[in-house]
Amino acid sequence: MYQRILLAADGSKNSIRAAQEAAKIASLIPDSTIEILFVADLSKIKSEVLHSQNHEEIELKRHQKLLPIAEQLSAKNVNHETKIITGDPGPAIVEYANNEKVDLVIIGSRGLNALQEFVLGSVSHKVVKRVQCPVIVVK
Repeated sequence: MYQRILLAADGSKNSIRAAQEAAKIASLIPDSTIEILFVADLSKIKSEVLHSQNHEEIELKRHQKLLPIAEQLSAKNVNHETKIITGDPGPAIVEYANNEKVDLVIIGSRGLNALQEFVLGSVSHKVVKRVQCPVIVVK
């Protein structure tokens, strides 16, 4: 079954909804663990550095974005851990999921329209196409 569940999260409303679904699934599976993965987007790191005083402040802000998700999982008594990596979100999530051999990936949908998705490509679309395990996209 799904022992290692990867929850790709950025603190958005969609990732909080994805966390709710992850908690439902994990609560039904004994000894399962949710790995909350936050990818620090390379295109936004420059802005973070310019608006922060030190590295600890940047890390604190990233963890604060994930706090509602961690609290939600704790409230459901779900084992979880948080991992923060740096990279382009789509490829970084795919690489992490495939290298770590997770059993399931859960990710929120940003809700792009068809034209935006065609031009920009969405993170969830990239993950669904390239991850080697089942993926749940939560709207």
